Amino acid sequence: MSSSPAIDPQALRHAAGQAVATLKLLANEERLLLLCQLSLGEMCVSELEAQLDIHQPTLSQQLGVLRSEAVVNTRRQGKNIFYSIADPALLEILAVLHRLYCSKEN
Repeated sequence: MSSSPAIDPQALRHAAGQAVATLKLLANEERLLLLCQLSLGEMCVSELEAQLDIHQPTLSQQLGVLRSEAVVNTRRQGKNIFYSIADPALLEILAVLHRLYCSKEN
């Protein structure tokens, strides 16, 4: 009989909740595209719009969702607002998704 450490159901439920919240954020194509682009580094709204061809109303809406969920940082410089990914764990998830779905083998 192997003795494995006991699982704290409350901690497991909390972790599952965090994972589900992250997966819900990633389950929108525009948000996923935004996060993939931001995984390359900080960008302003006009750069994101040009790189991804996501038009202003949708871009603003999805950036608002990402801000409200605290997964992006913002920095204002003059009239520009720059965005970057706030959570290093999210960068790891995006790297795995890139490897699985965006590599040349796929």
